[in-house]
Amino acid sequence: MAYEFFYEGTPYSLEPNYGELFTGYRIPAGEIGAPTSIQTANQIQEVSNLLNQGIKPIELQPIQQEVFDQIPKQHFKEIGRLRKLTGAEMSMHAPIIEPSGITREGWSETDRESAERQLKTVIDKSHELNPDGKVPVTIHASAIQGTEFSPPSEESVQKYKEQIKEKTGREATKDELKNLYEKRIVAINRETHQMTPIERELRIYPEEVAEGLEKGKSIGEIKPEIRTPREEMRIHNISDWHNNLTQVIFYKNRGDEIIETYYPTVKKIWNEVMPQLAAKRITRNQFESFIKQLPDSQQAALSKVRGAYEYIENSQLILRSLFSKAYKYGSEEEKKILSEAAKDFGEKIRSPDIAVQSEAIQNLAIQMEAVKPNIYVPIEDFAVDNSAKTFANVALHAYEKYKDKAPIISIENLPSGMAFSRSEELKKLVEESREKFIIEAVKKGHSKSEAEEAAKKMIGVTWDVGHINMMRKEGFKEEDITKETEEIAKYVKHVHLTDNFGYSDSHLPPGMGNVPIKEILEKLEKAGFEGKKIVEAGSFVQHFKVPPTQAVLEAFGSPLYPMHAQPSWNQISATYGNYFSGYGTFLPESHFSMYGAGFSGMPVELGGQMQGKQSRFTGAPTE
Repeated sequence: MAYEFFYEGTPYSLEPNYGELFTGYRIPAGEIGAPTSIQTANQIQEVSNLLNQGIKPIELQPIQQEVFDQIPKQHFKEIGRLRKLTGAEMSMHAPIIEPSGITREGWSETDRESAERQLKTVIDKSHELNPDGKVPVTIHASAIQGTEFSPPSEESVQKYKEQIKEKTGREATKDELKNLYEKRIVAINRETHQMTPIERELRIYPEEVAEGLEKGKSIGEIKPEIRTPREEMRIHNISDWHNNLTQVIFYKNRGDEIIETYYPTVKKIWNEVMPQLAAKRITRNQFESFIKQLPDSQQAALSKVRGAYEYIENSQLILRSLFSKAYKYGSEEEKKILSEAAKDFGEKIRSPDIAVQSEAIQNLAIQMEAVKPNIYVPIEDFAVDNSAKTFANVALHAYEKYKDKAPIISIENLPSGMAFSRSEELKKLVEESREKFIIEAVKKGHSKSEAEEAAKKMIGVTWDVGHINMMRKEGFKEEDITKETEEIAKYVKHVHLTDNFGYSDSHLPPGMGNVPIKEILEKLEKAGFEGKKIVEAGSFVQHFKVPPTQAVLEAFGSPLYPMHAQPSWNQISATYGNYFSGYGTFLPESHFSMYGAGFSGMPVELGGQMQGKQSRFTGAPTE
């Protein structure tokens, strides 16, 4: 008997983990959200398109400032009405704004205040999306370059440990080894606000060569040492400070030399003519005319001494400025040293004797050599204080205005290489923002306990799984990415789900890259995360011109039916396309032919109808 196999079937399609896209972590379809397009101000249409696809959690993403500003205020209210009619859940992605006030030209408080005002406007518009609930508002932690990290090789770690041991006689500390992971930092001058990149390098300095030779090492045995960016920055601070103090001493010494050479001549002129001039009570102009009548040698001497006084005065001005920096950025112990030095300086600098003034400058400069103020710091250390001030003030504005219905400030991690890209940095920013919020809220009359509770609820993190995965390009592994999530998990209030391969922010649908999404979501779930999950796959839509909805449902194994029963989307992805369930032919035949229900759409070996023949369910004999 001839037998032809027409339907291969999918024998494994009902396995729980079936499907190439399936991430291994299941999310009901109703909990998976999507963003609107970043390219248009017509956010109403964007929201309508997503609602038509059955998507309920929706995030407005007009992240370009010029696009956001073109959205009429009435549109936010209209989107709020759509939300209420459809039962949708709304969130907002704020425009890209640098909250610290740092720009390419440096930092200014004016720029920080401008960022704060813009973000307050975003909060007010976001509230219109849902006046009865807490709308998560995602704000980028920064828009500036920051520390770049890369794992050192085992050989480098061992060499660095030996280097510390040889120089200090002790074992390397955890902080020292942690600093070895910093490949590049951006240092900012806290006075001038200019930025300087500093990289991890192999360096050797003359004093180290001299020290090696003294210990009996040959030239070939003296090798360059590993310098972490923080060590290079420390050396830069010391060198810069020493150079500034050297400049003070240079001007002071130059003035001293001139005075020593020419002051006797000037003093002689002074003693001879001053009584005469005083008796005549001449004016300043007459005095200048008198000077011009003196011999050239005496005029030159007077001019030189005048210049010497300017040198001394200039050195004093520079020293005062340096003292201010040292006192501002020095430690408490260094401030004590400066305070004692200032007493002696204050007494002597007021002396009419130029030599005493010069001595005062010399003594203070020498004592200030013992102080090493950190003028240059990593940009994150500088930005955290200013950004936290912005976030705290924006959150307090929302709390004062909307109370328990205020939007939530959710600070998003950036890709590797940007400031606040790692969990440790981001956690510090959130904690600092909460602390400043509490301080300001108490000033406005709120109790400390109320302020603490509000800060915890209102300021948190948007964890972008695609951004943290970009650590891979620096050589980090999957377990490192999962660990980053574990460290930040308790602060997370909102999640951006996207996929990539670790080298660029590809914005692929989940399951199409190598982001450890399952492990990340499990860490968040363990920490109690219950926020919204927004799938960012805009680049996929842009290039392939299809919505990623089906791929997303497969990636998260979403149940096909509302009762969360099998099958799920990942299980049905490869089933036979015309396989339709039905209740038999008790309805008109035209209904089945029109809508494809009943047995007519079943595979032949399961009782379906072969072309030109009756279905075997009709009782017709088979051949």
